[in-house]
Amino acid sequence: MKIATTLRAAGRMPLLQVAKAAVATIAAWLIAGWLIPGPLPVFAAIAALLVVQPSVNQSLGKAVERSVGVVLGVIVATGLSFAFGSASWVVLVAIVIAMLVAWALKMTPGTSNQVAISAMLVLALGASSPEYALDRVLETLIGAVIGIIVNALIVPPVALAPARRDLALLGGELAGSLERLASALETPQSPAAMQELMLEARLMRPMRDQADEAIRAGEESLTLNPRRSAHRGELAEQRALLERLGPIVTQAIGMTRAVFDHYDPTLSDEPTVRAIAEQLRRAAHDVRLAVHLAEVDPEPLTSAIPALTSPLVITAPKSGHWILVGSLMEDLRRIREELLDGDEDDRGPGRNAEDAAI
Repeated sequence: MKIATTLRAAGRMPLLQVAKAAVATIAAWLIAGWLIPGPLPVFAAIAALLVVQPSVNQSLGKAVERSVGVVLGVIVATGLSFAFGSASWVVLVAIVIAMLVAWALKMTPGTSNQVAISAMLVLALGASSPEYALDRVLETLIGAVIGIIVNALIVPPVALAPARRDLALLGGELAGSLERLASALETPQSPAAMQELMLEARLMRPMRDQADEAIRAGEESLTLNPRRSAHRGELAEQRALLERLGPIVTQAIGMTRAVFDHYDPTLSDEPTVRAIAEQLRRAAHDVRLAVHLAEVDPEPLTSAIPALTSPLVITAPKSGHWILVGSLMEDLRRIREELLDGDEDDRGPGRNAEDAAI
């Protein structure tokens, strides 16, 4: 089972990516063979195959990595070939020296492996002259350039769908968490139910981090991408939405933790707590509205009007729950500010009223 898990990925590589890699490899083989007659253009084909990556920016990085590795590997192989000939043990020595050179230069693991592989291939295929070594370097450069061109011209990849999906999941879970907390405030809960409520709230942190990683991948996919102008605005909206939802996630987890730590079955008898529960449901609606307006989740809403349109003004709690109530009110104020998206005219009265109430 472990071997199967290691060999198999969670999902298949896009078929378009496979086709582009095949086109780049064939083109590199034909063009390099035509420009540099002689041995089979293995270096060009390998370079093109490795350079076709999920994004144009990654292709450029892989091209540089591949080219630098080949140059160093060819230098090591050529020097050892001149000094010791073409004995089989020279290949082993070249691999070790190539790895040591890469280690001394603090190269990445990928580049280090490339240096050793290039040195081994040059010696195995016959490094008999400086011209041969130079041809292999030129071959690699040709393959790398072809790989970049193919990846950039044939439907360059744009990784926006994962970010849209993860943001929709985060928004739905955040709204659901606020609604579950509202229900916990309105009806008495068992210890097991409170534990479950806390665990579900904590799950939003990895969801937020996953959405952030997906947006970063989307931003990286647009770097050097000819299609970036058509998608830059959408990605900027996704980043702005995550920046709004991130603090609300923190506040929702904090509110859940406060209720968990100070929970009392008599909370549901407190009018102020029931009013806070209603505000939490309104906040959940506005979270879904924000996600919908950012075109992340196209599901229709029951209402497109923000529910947190007026501040919650309360009187002093009648019971001994005033510490918890004050904490929840402060978190609600911060959530309201995030949902109002920086409108000082709208958030000012609510903040002053709620601060006064607390």
